[in-house]
Amino acid sequence: MTHVLQKVVLPQERDPDLLPLYVDPETWSIIDEEHVRVSNRAHIGNVLGRHRSRIQPGRRVSFGTYFNAFPASYWQHWTSVREIQLTVRTSGPATILVYRSNGGGTPQRIDTREVKGQSSTTFDLTLTQYSDGGWMWFDIVSDDEVAIFEGAEWTTEEQPARHGKASVGITTYNKPDYCIATLQAIAANPDVVELLDRIFVVDQGTQRVDAEAQYPEVASSLGETLQIITQPNLGGSGGFARAMLETLDRPESDFVQLLDDDVLIEPESLRRSVVFGRFTTDPTLVGGHMFDLLDRPKLHAWAEVVDDKPFMWRNLFQEKMPHYFGETNLRQTGILHMRMDADYNGWWMCLIPKQVIREIGLSLPAFIKWDDAEFCVRAGKAGYPTVSVPGVALWHVSWLGKDDAIDWQAYFHGRNRLVAALLHSTQKHGGTLIRHSRRIDIKHLLMMQYYPVALRNRALRDVLRGPEHMTKNLATAMPAARALAKKFPETVVHKDVDKILRARKGRQTFGRLKRNVFDSPTGFWLRWFTATTLVTHWFHAPRPENVEMPEVEFGKGDANWWRLPLHDSALVSAADGSGKNVYIRDRAFFRRAIVESVLLHWQLQWSWPRLAKRYRAHLGDMTSPESWARIFDESGR
Repeated sequence: MTHVLQKVVLPQERDPDLLPLYVDPETWSIIDEEHVRVSNRAHIGNVLGRHRSRIQPGRRVSFGTYFNAFPASYWQHWTSVREIQLTVRTSGPATILVYRSNGGGTPQRIDTREVKGQSSTTFDLTLTQYSDGGWMWFDIVSDDEVAIFEGAEWTTEEQPARHGKASVGITTYNKPDYCIATLQAIAANPDVVELLDRIFVVDQGTQRVDAEAQYPEVASSLGETLQIITQPNLGGSGGFARAMLETLDRPESDFVQLLDDDVLIEPESLRRSVVFGRFTTDPTLVGGHMFDLLDRPKLHAWAEVVDDKPFMWRNLFQEKMPHYFGETNLRQTGILHMRMDADYNGWWMCLIPKQVIREIGLSLPAFIKWDDAEFCVRAGKAGYPTVSVPGVALWHVSWLGKDDAIDWQAYFHGRNRLVAALLHSTQKHGGTLIRHSRRIDIKHLLMMQYYPVALRNRALRDVLRGPEHMTKNLATAMPAARALAKKFPETVVHKDVDKILRARKGRQTFGRLKRNVFDSPTGFWLRWFTATTLVTHWFHAPRPENVEMPEVEFGKGDANWWRLPLHDSALVSAADGSGKNVYIRDRAFFRRAIVESVLLHWQLQWSWPRLAKRYRAHLGDMTSPESWARIFDESGR
C-alpha cells in the first residue's frame, strides 16, 4: 500500500507574500558571503490552483521551499522509513532536477530527467544520509515553451507504526470568526477530513461559534465529525484538557491535534502532522511551526527549548529568529537545514498521541502560559519526545504587538513558570530562576509598572500555599487579576482623540543618538545604575509638576528599563499602538512592593526543596482525567 507522506501544494490565497513559502522562482548569487537576490520572477498569476502552476518559457522554478521541500533528516531520525518515492507530473517540455542538502545547507544534485508532453516522473530516493540535517526538493526548468506543473507527492511503500485517526481540539474564547475559517478550511480538504475522528470546538466564550451565520453550512459539511462543547472560561489549559479528556473516550482516535483559535491553517499541515505521527518509531508529540498572521512570510518559532538553569523557554537559536522568508528562502538559509531538536512545542498546533495522555495525564491546570511547555517536558521525562516538524505550520497573531508581561497575564507568567520549575527543574533551588524572578520585579518597579509586580507577588504567595491552589483558583484567578487592574492607573490605555496627551519635555528618541554608559548598562555600570535608581525611588518623592503632567514621552521601543527609571513620570505608547499609558512614580507602593518581593523570594528560596517535593507528589492528582472530570462537572459539564 502506498502512503502519501507529503503533497506539494500551492497557496490557497492569491497572496504574493505567501509565494516564497511554496515556490522559489528567483535567481540568487553570493556577494561578500551573503545571499543576494539577482532577479525576482515570482508572479501570483502563474499559480493555477492548489496543485498546478505555470512555468514560463526558459524559466526555472524551485520547490525547495518551506512547505514543499521534504524534511528528510526528520523522517530519517524519527521514523523507520528509508525508501521513498517522488512523483512529479508535468505537461510540456521541461527538465526536472532533484536535489538534496546536508546539515550545513550545501545543495547536491541527485537526479535529472527531461520530459515532454503529459508525463508522470518517479524518482526512487533513500533516507540514509541525513543524520545531522538536510532536505530533498526538486526544480523544474521549462524549455522554449510554457510547461505546466500538474502536481507532485512524496510517498512510501513502507507501513506506519500506527493507523489510528486524530481528534482535533480547538479551544476558543470569543474568536468565532477564526474558528469558522478553520472549520471551513478543514471541510474543503477531504484528504484531511478522512484522517480525523472528531473535531472538538471547546467554546468558552460569550460569542458562540455555533451562532455564526456560516456555522450551519460548515456543520452540514463536517456532519458528526464536528462537535461543539460549551463550558465556562477555564483558559487554554481547561479547553485543551477537555479535548484530551473527550479524545480518551474515542476508540478510533490515536491522537489529539491541539489548535489555537486565532490562527489560519495550512490544511496540508494537518494531514502531514497526523501522517508523521503514525510513522514515528515511538509515540511522539508532533509540533507545528508558527508564522506571523500579520506578516505572513515571517517565521517566529522553529525549535523551542527550556533552559534548565534559569528554567526559561527560548528558541534553540534565539538570535536567528524570527526568520523572514521574504528576504532569504530555505535554499539560502543554511541553519534551517540543520535538524533541530525541541523540548516542547506551543499548543497553537501540537499532535499528542493518546497513549501519552493515558500515561502522564492531561494538561496542568494552569489556565494559560507554560501548560504546553510543562506537558512536553513531562512527556519527555516519560520517554515521549517532541518534534517540531518543518513543513507543518500555521499562521498565528504574534506576540510582537502585545505586552502580556505587564497585563493580567503577568500572574500566570510568574506563577506557572515557578510551578513548572518546581515540578521539573534539576537545579538546586531552581538554579538562577529565583534570582531572575526577583530581577524582573525590580525592573518593573523601576519602570513604574506596579500592576505586574502586584500580580507577581500574588503569584508567589499562591505558589507558597502549595499545589492545591492550582485547581481551586482555575476559574477565578483570571477575573481576580483583571479586577486588580482598577487599582493601578498605568493600566489605562488613553485613546481619547478629544484630548491629546502630551509630555512636559516632549518625546525622547534614541535611534540616532550616541549611546552613553547608561544605555543598556552592563557590568559595573549595571550595578551602579541599579543601586542609585533604587535609592532614588526609595527616598525621593516625584516632583508635583511631573505628577500633574507626564515628564517625558517614549515610543514603546524606547521605553527601556534603563531609561524610564530616570524620570518621575512618562507617557508610553501601548504595544499595539492603540493609545498611550501614563506611568507615574509611586514611592509608597514601591517601598511596600519591593520589600514584599524580597521577602517572598527569600521564603521561596528557603522552602524550595520541600515545595518541590509537594508539587511533584501532587502532579498526578492535578493532571489526572478524574481530577479534570471533577473540574468540568463542577463547572456545569
